[in-house]
Amino acid sequence: MAHPLPLRLYNSLTRRLEAVVPQRAGEVRMYCCGPTTYDVSHVGHGRSAVLPDLLVRHLRAHGLNVVYARNITDVDDKIVHRARERSEEPLALSARFALAYQHDVARLGCVPPTHEPRVSECLPEIISMIERLITNGAAYAVPAGAGHDVWYAVRQFAGYGKLSGRNLDDLQAGEGLEERGKVVHHDKRDPFDFALWKSAPDGEWAFDSPWGRGRPGWHIECSAMTEKFLGFGFDLHFGGMDLLFPHHENEIAQSEACHPGEGDFCRHWVHGGFITVDREKMAKSLGNFFTLADCFARNDPEALRYFYLSAHYRGPIEFDVQRVDAQGHVIPLDAPRQDGERTIFPGLDEAEERVDYLYSALERLDGLAAQAPDGAEGGIKELAKLAQTVRSARARVTSALDEDLNTSAAIAVVGELAKAGNDLVDLAVKRRKDARFFGGAALLAREAADALRSSTDVLGLLQVTPVAYQTRCQDRRLRLRGLEREAIDSRIAARVEARTARDFARSDSLRQELTALGVEVFDSPTGSTWRIGQRTS
Repeated sequence: MAHPLPLRLYNSLTRRLEAVVPQRAGEVRMYCCGPTTYDVSHVGHGRSAVLPDLLVRHLRAHGLNVVYARNITDVDDKIVHRARERSEEPLALSARFALAYQHDVARLGCVPPTHEPRVSECLPEIISMIERLITNGAAYAVPAGAGHDVWYAVRQFAGYGKLSGRNLDDLQAGEGLEERGKVVHHDKRDPFDFALWKSAPDGEWAFDSPWGRGRPGWHIECSAMTEKFLGFGFDLHFGGMDLLFPHHENEIAQSEACHPGEGDFCRHWVHGGFITVDREKMAKSLGNFFTLADCFARNDPEALRYFYLSAHYRGPIEFDVQRVDAQGHVIPLDAPRQDGERTIFPGLDEAEERVDYLYSALERLDGLAAQAPDGAEGGIKELAKLAQTVRSARARVTSALDEDLNTSAAIAVVGELAKAGNDLVDLAVKRRKDARFFGGAALLAREAADALRSSTDVLGLLQVTPVAYQTRCQDRRLRLRGLEREAIDSRIAARVEARTARDFARSDSLRQELTALGVEVFDSPTGSTWRIGQRTS
């Protein structure tokens, strides 16, 4: 057993905040329940991916080797039903949606997992685990159709309920324990038993097994994949609150029944909160979901990531949605559809403004740092307070994340650092003629830019250059407004000509035209630049 890490996380298993204690020195093994790929991913799936990604980044920043597995469930009744609806081969359909998911979470800044197993690739391990459970007296097979169903015998596992705190005697028969079809089976020995292997009707998509053709149950899949890629007794298990019971409870029951007397299947369980819309959980089953693609069409992916990080991972996040008509007036969400209306996400718009601010601060700091003259000296007394903010920022971000991933506190530190950077640039511009002061400010700007990059990198923010970010945002914002970059550039050029000719009436008229289009113009001695803001109505 390794020494405890500085990192403390709330442990759903013990119901308290605890230091993370890796099983192996210098290494953390962690698992996250990934998507069932029968459809496109929504905003809730994005949050579920960002939480473990944040921890991977933070642990690696601590110098640890992180072995991170996130599965893809590509064998499931939902996939069978969707493939039948679309007359498509199930694995082909699942692979298509899995690729879309991987693309979406990559745009959110999530690093690829060390392992990304698929159920279809782990069937030998799943079957082997079921056989061991039968041998250990924890499971049994019963005839079903041309083959057999295999059930987990819940009551034989004395620790059932230790994660969720639920007692079998307090549950109604089958409550939450059945497979997702919620069909009550009468061939089980106990109403609380759940499926490990389900016999499939003739002609239905299925796989060979010792119990005939069928498909694995939902819960056994994760138990087998964690064992294959992380081993028994790994360090951290992630998932949404909705998976705590029965899925994670059943994972524990299966895995520990396969390894009797060997301790905990996983020592530390971390559960993330829901995304809510109008105070209800966002879910496909409720029809109140928005896809990641919906968000990316209107907002930058980093804005969505910032939005996730702005709240504590264990709490809910309200995803604000507004409908606006062609004139920009808000329409009730349940009102009839109107021509020309748009859907906007005010919370994401606000997050994007904050990301804009961070990139702008970084660009200004880089610009000042590049002007540091040879032989410049630091230690300028007037800059001592700003220097303290700059030099303490990264440690303060680490401290915030070490305390149960307090991302809102970490983001506040980043905001303070960006403000200090802007103040530094403003002072340097004001005192440009003071060579000693300007040189010291430029050196400190270099430190501030490095601190801002380091502090945001662990959060998965500021992942591209300011120019690359601004270009992609401007292209998207122009598209949303139905504008062409060339048309804006031509107006800017005409305005520069008018200013050069001292035709200020023409210059002002062109500025007003641009402002009406949502374009902000910035004049400087070297020319004019422009940006287009996020459309908020």
